[in-house]
Amino acid sequence: MIKQSFYSNMNEQDKYILKCCFFVFVVTGLYSMAIGPLLPLISNEYGLNDTISGGLISAHQAGNLIAGFIAGVLPLYLGRKKAIIFLCSFAIVGFLTIILTGNPILLILGFLFTGLSRGSSSNFNNTVVNEVSNSSPSALNFLHSIFAIGALLSPFLIIACTNVAGDIGWKIAAGIFILLLTISILLFSRMKIEEFDKETKNTKISYEFLKKWRFWISAGIFFFYLCAESAITGWIVKYFIDSNIMTTEYAQILSSILWMVILAGRLTCTFIGDRVSKKSLLLMQSIGTAIFYLLLLSTQNVVTITIAIIGLGFSMAGIYPTTVSSVGDTIKSYPMAMGVLLVIGGIGAIIMPTITGALSDTFGILAGMSAIIVAIILMIICVMLNVRTDCSHT
Repeated sequence: MIKQSFYSNMNEQDKYILKCCFFVFVVTGLYSMAIGPLLPLISNEYGLNDTISGGLISAHQAGNLIAGFIAGVLPLYLGRKKAIIFLCSFAIVGFLTIILTGNPILLILGFLFTGLSRGSSSNFNNTVVNEVSNSSPSALNFLHSIFAIGALLSPFLIIACTNVAGDIGWKIAAGIFILLLTISILLFSRMKIEEFDKETKNTKISYEFLKKWRFWISAGIFFFYLCAESAITGWIVKYFIDSNIMTTEYAQILSSILWMVILAGRLTCTFIGDRVSKKSLLLMQSIGTAIFYLLLLSTQNVVTITIAIIGLGFSMAGIYPTTVSSVGDTIKSYPMAMGVLLVIGGIGAIIMPTITGALSDTFGILAGMSAIIVAIILMIICVMLNVRTDCSHT
């Protein structure tokens, strides 16, 4: 018997909340993925050296990581609606700072603020969509598909703005982000979401979920997946160019194809997520990631690499949202759980690209890229432990 869509089972109030979360996550994808394309334009505008420019990216990632702590605690004191409105406003302040000043310290603070809002938005949207959809894998996969749409559109928005307005085009793009963030805050203000009662505040902040073996298994999947994702998406173009496998132009095209396939994969998981078990999805996706990544590194044939990229993106696509869904009950019961997951994943996303770079400097780019295989294998081990935990009901 085919299950009904998660959306058809929701009331009108929850549908509004879901639509708001989807819109906000498009905006989050837009401004989060704009950081890289904006960086050279900002550096040229303000005459920044590479050390400062690198510090801006690190500040954004640090803000994203810090949000994992703040976004779990603050709603217990301000309420969920007030907390997300407050935290979302940090990105507005951040982009205003970036537009108005070239002072390195203030720029670092501005990028920190954008990361803080990004992480808070991810925490809130994942938690609320998980809650209103009753932990539906389809709903969470669609949420992350929406993020991918924003990520895909982001470079094109910046290109369009610079084509129209020249050197100040990036400031217009940042102004558009501010406008969209303002709309997001207005949408949040109209949400009717349940707040934590006093009993929840007193008991659920106890971190009891940290005693759950299954939570740590899912955290392991999350950590090693984000290790692999951040290193692959960050280094793949440079790997192709430094290895003289293909032209810069085709390497950039493949990078775009990877994100397009990730989007297609997440949409596919949206349709099958409620019909296939979460453990089966995770197992297929993680093994597929290993197979296609090994294929990618094993050849210099451009056609084979293109096929591997498509398979890799499709395999990676649903791992993040399906992992979140697999601990949906824990996230729903413990407001700190999503924040801890994001912190653990954020650490992986920060350290693996650095490890890849260090190995590349010492042993060559192929060695650096090969290190990612270790993260993928450890992810598969965690997925298998997750399956075993499900089977034993412990």
